[in-house]
Amino acid sequence: MSLSITLIDLAGAVALLLWGTHMVQTGVQRAYGPGLRALLAGALRNRFVAFMAGLGVTALLQSSTATGLMVTGFAAGGMLALAPALAVMLGANVGTTVIVQILSFNVATVSPALILIGVLLFRRDTSARTHDLGRVFIGLGLMLLALHQLLLMMTPFEDTPSLRMFLGAIATVPIVAVLLGAAVTWAVHSSVAVVLFAMSLAASGALPPNAAFALVLGANLGTAVNPILEGPANGDPAARRVPVGNFLIRLVGVSICLATLDPIGRAMVHIDPDPARAIADFHTLFNVVLASLFFGVLSPYARLLEWLLPTRTPSADPSRPRYLDPATKETPVVALGAAAREALRLADVLEGMLRGARDAMAKNDRRLISETKRQDDVLDRLNTAIKTFLTSIDPEELGENDQRRLEQILGFAMKLEQAGDVIDRNLLPHAMKGLKRGLNFSLEDRAELLAMMDRLIINLRAAASLFMTDDSRAARLLAEEKVSFREAESVATAAHIDRLRTASLATAQASALHLDLLRDLKLANSYIVAAAAYPVLEQTGELLQSRITRLN
Repeated sequence: MSLSITLIDLAGAVALLLWGTHMVQTGVQRAYGPGLRALLAGALRNRFVAFMAGLGVTALLQSSTATGLMVTGFAAGGMLALAPALAVMLGANVGTTVIVQILSFNVATVSPALILIGVLLFRRDTSARTHDLGRVFIGLGLMLLALHQLLLMMTPFEDTPSLRMFLGAIATVPIVAVLLGAAVTWAVHSSVAVVLFAMSLAASGALPPNAAFALVLGANLGTAVNPILEGPANGDPAARRVPVGNFLIRLVGVSICLATLDPIGRAMVHIDPDPARAIADFHTLFNVVLASLFFGVLSPYARLLEWLLPTRTPSADPSRPRYLDPATKETPVVALGAAAREALRLADVLEGMLRGARDAMAKNDRRLISETKRQDDVLDRLNTAIKTFLTSIDPEELGENDQRRLEQILGFAMKLEQAGDVIDRNLLPHAMKGLKRGLNFSLEDRAELLAMMDRLIINLRAAASLFMTDDSRAARLLAEEKVSFREAESVATAAHIDRLRTASLATAQASALHLDLLRDLKLANSYIVAAAAYPVLEQTGELLQSRITRLN
C-alpha cells in the first residue's frame, strides 16, 4: 500500500513539474508570441544574429520545439535559407539550458513568492498580457515546488534494493539511460522536465552522475525527435530539412559524448562536486560545444541536407492542404500562421475561378465554364480543412489576440468560400444560360461586365493583402468598393427598364441576363469585402459608426 502511495506521489510531482513547464510556455506564448515570431523572422538574415535570436526566443518560450516550428515554417515558405535556419536551431538548443541553469541553484524557497506574485497578477489586472505573465510566475513557482517535492520523496529511497538495482543497471549500460531519456522526453514533450528530474535523482544520491549525464544526452536527443515524427504533414522531404538537420547534429554530439562519457563525467564532477550543478553545466556545455563545432560548417551541411532531402514536386491535387501541420497546434502562434497561409490559397483559387469565368464570357467558351465550376470543390475542401484545423486548437492555449486572429481567419475563409459559391451557383450558370440561348450582349454591356470582373479580381487581391496587414486605410478603400458595384447595378437596372419599353425579346433577355450577372458580381464582392475589410473596421470602431450614419 505504501509503495502504491509513493508511486502516486512521485507521479503527481512529475505531473506538477510538467504542468508548471506548460504554464510557463503558454504564458510567454500568449503574452509575446506574435512579437517573438516577428523578432525571429527579422533576425534571419545574419547567421550570428539568427543564432542569438534562437537562443533568446527559446529562453523565453522554454521550448526549442516551438522555435523549431516557427523556423521550419519560414524555411518551407522560402523566407530564409537553410543555413540561417539551422543557426537558429543551434541557438535554440542552447536557449533550453537557461531555465535549467537557474533552477539548478537552491531557489526552492522562492516558490511561494512566485506563486503569490503570479496569482496577484492573474486576478488583479484585467489586461490579457498581465494575466499571461501571472501564468508564467505561477508556472515557475510550481516547477520549483515540484522539484523540491521530488528531492524530498527520493531521499528516503536511496537505499531501496530494487531502486538501486534498476538505477545500477542504467549506470552500467549508459546507452540504456540515453534511450530511456530520449523515450521519456519524446513522451512528455519537454527536455527541461527530464533534465530537471535527472538533477533531482542525482542530488538525492539515487542516480550516479554518469547515469544522469546519459539521461541528459537522451533528453537532448528526444527533444529533436518530436518535430520529425509529428510533422510536417505535407509529405515534402524539403520541409523536414531543419528538424532532420537538428536531429543529426544532436545525434553526432550524443555519440561522441557517449563514447567518452567516463572522462567527461570525471571532469564535470571535478569542476563542480554538486551533482545538480554538474548536470546543469553538462547540459549547457554539451549544447554550447555542439553549436561551436557546427556553426562554421553550416553552409556545406545545409547543401548536404538539400541533396539528401530534395524538394518534391507539389501534389497534383490542389485541394490538399499544404501548411496545416498538426504538430504546430502545440504552439498557437505558429498554428495560426500556418492557417493564415492556407487561407491565402483560398484567395488564389478564387482568383482562378474569377479569371476562368471572365475568359469564358469573353470567349463564349462552355468548356471553360465547366472547368471553372470544378474549382469550387477545391475551395470547399480547403475551407473545411482550415475550419477543422482551427477548431481543434485547444482554446485554453489561446490568448485574447490569438482568439481574435483565429476568428478572423475562420471568417476570411468562410466568406471567400461563400464568394466561390456565388460564382459556382449563380454567375457561371447565368453565363452558361446565355451561351445556350445564344444571347448577345451589346458592346457596352460586355465591356462593363469584363471591367467589373477585373475590378473584382483587384478587390480580391486587396482583400488578401489586407488580411495579412490589417491596414485601416486599405480597409476603408476596399469597403467603399461596395458603393461602386451598387451604383453599377442601379444604372443597369434603370437601363434595363428603359430597354423593356422598346427592345426586342432577344435584346430584353440579354439585358436581363446582364443585370443578373452584375448582381452576382455585386454579391461576390460583398463577401470579399466582408472577408477582410469588416474585421479591421470593427476593431477600429469605424464599421459601427458607418452603420449609425446610414441609419441617421
